[in-house]
Amino acid sequence: MQSWMQPGTGPFLGRGDEVVELLAVLADHRLVTLVGVGGVGKTRLAGRVAEEASARMFETVYWAPLWPLSDLALFSAVVADACGLADHSARDPLDALCAWIGARRVLLVLDSCEHLVADCAALVAELLARCPGVAVLATSRQRLGRPEERVHQVEPLDPDTDGLALFTAGATAVGVRWDGPRDVVVAVEICRRLDGIPLALCLAAAQLPRQPVRVMARALGERLALTAPEDAGVRPERHRTLRTAIGWSHELCEPVERLLWARLSVFRAEPALAAVEQVCAGGPLTARTLPDALAGLERKSLVSVVGGRVRMLDTVREYGEMWLTQLGESDSVADRHARYFGELVTRAEEGWWGPGQATGYATVAASHADLCAAMERLLLVDPEGALRAAGAVGFFWACCGRLHEAGHFLGEFLQLVDAPHAVRAKALWALGVVRCLQGDYEGAARLGRATRAAALAADSGALVADAGYLQGLVMLLRGRPLAALHIADRELAAAAGPGGEAARARCRLVRVSGLTGSGHLDQARAEAEDLRDRAVAIGEHWTRSYTEYQLALIALYEDRPDDAAGHARAMIREKRTIGDAFGIALGLDIMAAALAARGDGEISAQAFGAGQSLWETVGHPQRGTPELASLRARSQASARQAAGDWAYDKAYTWGRLTDPGATVETVLELGR
Repeated sequence: MQSWMQPGTGPFLGRGDEVVELLAVLADHRLVTLVGVGGVGKTRLAGRVAEEASARMFETVYWAPLWPLSDLALFSAVVADACGLADHSARDPLDALCAWIGARRVLLVLDSCEHLVADCAALVAELLARCPGVAVLATSRQRLGRPEERVHQVEPLDPDTDGLALFTAGATAVGVRWDGPRDVVVAVEICRRLDGIPLALCLAAAQLPRQPVRVMARALGERLALTAPEDAGVRPERHRTLRTAIGWSHELCEPVERLLWARLSVFRAEPALAAVEQVCAGGPLTARTLPDALAGLERKSLVSVVGGRVRMLDTVREYGEMWLTQLGESDSVADRHARYFGELVTRAEEGWWGPGQATGYATVAASHADLCAAMERLLLVDPEGALRAAGAVGFFWACCGRLHEAGHFLGEFLQLVDAPHAVRAKALWALGVVRCLQGDYEGAARLGRATRAAALAADSGALVADAGYLQGLVMLLRGRPLAALHIADRELAAAAGPGGEAARARCRLVRVSGLTGSGHLDQARAEAEDLRDRAVAIGEHWTRSYTEYQLALIALYEDRPDDAAGHARAMIREKRTIGDAFGIALGLDIMAAALAARGDGEISAQAFGAGQSLWETVGHPQRGTPELASLRARSQASARQAAGDWAYDKAYTWGRLTDPGATVETVLELGR
């Protein structure tokens, strides 16, 4: 759609009284559902209400778009992710979400609930019962059916006033102005025939450059009259009107535009142009015709292209899905979609040890909904490909807080799919990392042993090294650095040879950590610097971040706080590049310790406060190897002594309550 139709952007035409009314309703009711036909503006109205409510009534507003969700097993995890909770615990996602929200005054917006009514109702019931400060604003084509629910029917715009204003704004956006009072009268007639439905008005406005308003009024009248007998008594009048408006736009599209519209409906989120070109090409949609077809759809307000990604409203997408089925292409396009995203994560995994690592993380993050849909499809048509894709994406998801999704797909696929040893080894390893980060060290250890057995059966040195990384990580987190060192040395010896640089780098990192934890600081420093320099030389971030962490620890143990602060800053920068909240929290802890050792008590307190806020977003108390607990305690006591109780508590609270991103920036700057 044009930018003036996107929720939260452009002028909000009409509905001002509704916003005021809904704010009053939210003050007295904890569950409000905006109900209305597709295209009537429920999402946009919810966005305006949420914007006003965030400034007046709530500490925080969270927005969860549900229309891309197809796997109900991930429902709670998706909502938790929308709330900023990258949960690293093994708890049920709903339990983690309730604990995360707690008693805070929070507004949760659940957008597009109609295909998940029962699940939304169950989730809302739990939230309202367990979180006394939470309120829920839902949008749906039908009510959720909860006894405490207050339903607000979202009606179309008044055709003679707000409807005309929106239609006029759409006309102006495409360069059309009314030619005198007669055009205004005809425009009002069109608004009335389209029942004031915002989406229908916007689609009609987009046709004005090719169809003058008076011609449009006649054509629309004929079309509505033609479709009335067919739809009479079948669906409400407004459903028929919107369907007619979308169908009319469809008929006015060129054949290649209609074909592209249908094929675009396979995407679950906002695909990159490269994905559109690969998945939607074929037949008349060639490298030459596809860009023109996409531009045509954009001119007709059926899609918008923003930042290299294609947006399509779910109501328009539904019409495309219907036509894709009628064309007989649903399976073939879904298969192309699944193959594309399966190959995307394979390429990202292959390029992990190199300059494309950060891009890989960003691409995986932006493609999350489509990746989930692709893996579900692959399980049906290419089970081995599904397990391979899950193994490839598992470490990315584990690093960036999507542990529940990774655990869900990997656990299910490993049970259902019989695959070669190498494919199973990679999936077992990824699931082991997930379980380890969730604190299930027994489960992670079992998966580490299974990974090693499958890696040896596959005769893969790289997979043996990854098994060593997993088993060594478990030992480190259990407080056994010498055992971790032994495992790393054994598997690095077995993994010698060409290839496998990423796996060996991860295993070498375990060796460095084992050396640090066992007190071999000179050797640990030398090996950490060598591994860091290799990572820097190729533009890699994840490994470098943890070498900087080890170097910061070593500097603290050697009473070099300025050096420790410098390494901590470098670690946090690298972790921010790939979006690793767990790593940023760990980095803030080590930065706070360095600042305390330097005598900067108040800045250290701010860092500890910000770190605590981030630890809460990953769903568990401060983590890391066991010996870090005593380091944190000593550093906090030192910072408190340097700052004084009152100043320490004030600075800690400031860091704890301020937006973590802004606090990180402040701490990094002040800690130089």
